Amino acid sequence: MNVYKTHVTDSVLGISINDTTLDLFESQYPVPTGVSYNSYLIRDSKTAVLDTVDARATDAWLEALEAELDGAAPDYLIVSHVEPDHSANVARLAAKYPAMQVVGNAKTFAYLENFFPGAIAAGRKVMVKDGDTLELGSHTLHFVFAPMVHWPEVMVSYESSEKILFSADGFGRFGVVADGDSFDNWVEDSRRYFLNIVGKYGPQVQALLKKAAALDIAQICPLHGPVLKGDLTGYLHLYDTWSSYKPEAPAEILVASASIHGHTLAAARTMAEKLRAAGAKVIEIDLCRTDVSYAVAEAFRCGKMVLACATYDGFLFPPMETFLTHLKTKNFQNRIAGLMENGMWAPMAAKLMTASLTGMKGITLCEHIVSIHGAVKASTEAQMDALASEIMARCAAAD
Repeated sequence: MNVYKTHVTDSVLGISINDTTLDLFESQYPVPTGVSYNSYLIRDSKTAVLDTVDARATDAWLEALEAELDGAAPDYLIVSHVEPDHSANVARLAAKYPAMQVVGNAKTFAYLENFFPGAIAAGRKVMVKDGDTLELGSHTLHFVFAPMVHWPEVMVSYESSEKILFSADGFGRFGVVADGDSFDNWVEDSRRYFLNIVGKYGPQVQALLKKAAALDIAQICPLHGPVLKGDLTGYLHLYDTWSSYKPEAPAEILVASASIHGHTLAAARTMAEKLRAAGAKVIEIDLCRTDVSYAVAEAFRCGKMVLACATYDGFLFPPMETFLTHLKTKNFQNRIAGLMENGMWAPMAAKLMTASLTGMKGITLCEHIVSIHGAVKASTEAQMDALASEIMARCAAAD
């Protein structure tokens, strides 16, 4: 763990605890470059702390916060989001500073009571509604409710004097906060973060973006990842793209395979080369050796995909089934898909993939299906050529 402080303005400080010891965020998403837990401090006539951090980061965060407070007590703790990686220290901070008031909405306090029964007395609760404000002196926080981005109680705070949006989990990113953070090194980890964690709730994010469009925002302070500043157009454009389920790269094709002994993988590679030879840009993912969160991010990024899967015990080989399940739960939609199956006897993969994909909104399936019985043969090559031609024709039609 290490502490990184961001001087957002002269009055606003970001305190990030960089956790490089965590292997799986939310016990499922690999974070090879770690993750940050962010808290913010506003100094004015009244002092406000915006959110706490994960229990893993308690000691480092409290030490850094106490050093910044320099013996003073905060007047308010704003709770934007009750998920444990942000609320784990609410009760501890409340106990340490008994005069501090805790600011949240009705759902905030209901959920906090589930985690910390009796920790916050009724007289210490400042219950806010959508559109309410909190005066700190020269700074004013405007509370904007953002339900299901990505929990029901979530609210963001807009500080109007310095034009800062405290965005809760919105605009978050995997990876630690460090010098040199920029848009270029924000996109990939943010895409994987958003689509896997918030992706299901596109309409709710769209609603929040509409509210944010009415605000004059100079900086965005998320609960994970760096503070965003400067030209925010690129960040906002990507959030609009991701939350409206549009591909970033409509012409690019993801070829994802789930292969038992390597023959299906070899066929997928051959298909990828055929598509490249026809002029397509292709991304290949071996679902057996790539964490599904990366595959989900690529599926959303690309406009088309080819899925190649072996039949296993009469069902889909599990890595493909897992991938399709994740796509469905994240509301994957509006893409073109081609199918390849492999089965020495009774191949079922194409039928099962079709059933899964037709349960998703706006998925167009190619008419040509490649059916392999073991290894690729001349007859299989002809099927692959037909599927490649159909995909390229659909790409041209989409353009």
